[in-house]
Amino acid sequence: MFPKLFFMVTLFLFLGNPSEENGEYQRDYYPTGKLKSEGWLKNNAKTAYWKYYHPNGKVSEEGHYQSNRRVDYWKFYTVNSKPLQEGHYKNGKMNDWWLFFDAQGKIDHKCQLKNGEKNGYCLKYKNEKLASAEKYTNGKKIKEWYSFSSFTKENNVSDLR
Repeated sequence: MFPKLFFMVTLFLFLGNPSEENGEYQRDYYPTGKLKSEGWLKNNAKTAYWKYYHPNGKVSEEGHYQSNRRVDYWKFYTVNSKPLQEGHYKNGKMNDWWLFFDAQGKIDHKCQLKNGEKNGYCLKYKNEKLASAEKYTNGKKIKEWYSFSSFTKENNVSDLR
């Protein structure tokens, strides 16, 4: 008995208590009783990993929070579990590359965003093939190209990273 108790106490002290680090695990439910959302609250602010659900029980979105702001990589899904969009958040705003999907769950376009606006390149696809490229500054379209050769004549391909 004593060795098992000693082992458990040592393990707890060594690994720490995850609930102390992340706060309290929160679950919210729809009036139907189905799970609506779940994740960590620390000082009444969303933190760490959160998952949201459609009323049919399928995942609607998932990602991380830091002090009630979305951060890092997030994924969004349709009510039928098809990908809808996914990308990076920084300080609660969409940033960097984002993927947007069509109704079949195939990539429709991917865009560079800054503070929630298109800012950089946006690549548009048709039947999973690159159809055109657009360039945006502060949400306004500057130009669109329909061939890779015309695009590369005017742009640095390394900017697509």
